[in-house]
Amino acid sequence: MSQIKIWLQAFRLRTLPLALANAIMGSFLAKSSGIFRWEVFILAILTIVFLQILSNLANDYGDAVSGKDTEKRVGPQRVTHTGMVSMQAMKRMIIAFVIFSFVTGSALIIVSLSALGWKIIALFFALGIAAIWAALKYTVGKNPYGYKGLGDIFVFVFFGPVGVIGTFYLHTLYFDNMALVPAAVIGILSTAVLNINNLRDIDNDRETGKQTLAVKRGRLFAQRYHLLLIGSAIVLSVAFTLNYYFAPTQWLFLLTIPLFLRNCIKVYKNENAQTMNNELKNLALTTFLFSLLFGIGLIIK
Repeated sequence: MSQIKIWLQAFRLRTLPLALANAIMGSFLAKSSGIFRWEVFILAILTIVFLQILSNLANDYGDAVSGKDTEKRVGPQRVTHTGMVSMQAMKRMIIAFVIFSFVTGSALIIVSLSALGWKIIALFFALGIAAIWAALKYTVGKNPYGYKGLGDIFVFVFFGPVGVIGTFYLHTLYFDNMALVPAAVIGILSTAVLNINNLRDIDNDRETGKQTLAVKRGRLFAQRYHLLLIGSAIVLSVAFTLNYYFAPTQWLFLLTIPLFLRNCIKVYKNENAQTMNNELKNLALTTFLFSLLFGIGLIIK
């Protein structure tokens, strides 16, 4: 395998649609409020792409260093554990993406918020640094939060409220309560994707001491938790639409309901870890499609 293919495998590009869902939702919400800035959208997309790849690389490296990756792992092949990429090379690539994320994130903040006071700018810089820290500390370091069952909380916060409401604010320069529910929905669906990941790897994680929520509470709990997450996201989406209803196009997102329900059935009934890879990918793509349809429904008036 060529070095380019190896690094593309390490980048795990198929995780990007889920990561982009929050910027898309935040941008559509801003557009529905009458404000949309292309420069903000493009820089937000670039920053999120870099952060997601950084998270994937750090996860690859952290699991290899800690010994959490073993031959029994069901998920995609890791390049550090298998020796396709050396520890030093992975460290250098991680540093490169920390720099990429910081540069584009800084440009995003400066372009978006230059007319505002230093306190708001400082707040967004702090959020940006926190996002980089969260991407690294999921599996890297002495006390990675991903090994303590805290991944769900961090995914919800950064993929939901921080990503959606932050993008909305960078477009509009104001906060609107309207963005709260869609932000929560994207955060919940992103958490559901992580839950499938943890269900898939539950046996290997248990053996290696990786204390995800699925490991702590068991397979049945994780399956019921998944139903709760998807159900909550659907209920909140319907409630939001009823509360802010103005046109039939707002119900476009209902086209994704059969896909969500199919995913729930597959996850709840599944006993084969291998097939969870497909369900993880399907839910990530369905969440991306949901954000597009939900957003389009808001701007077609």
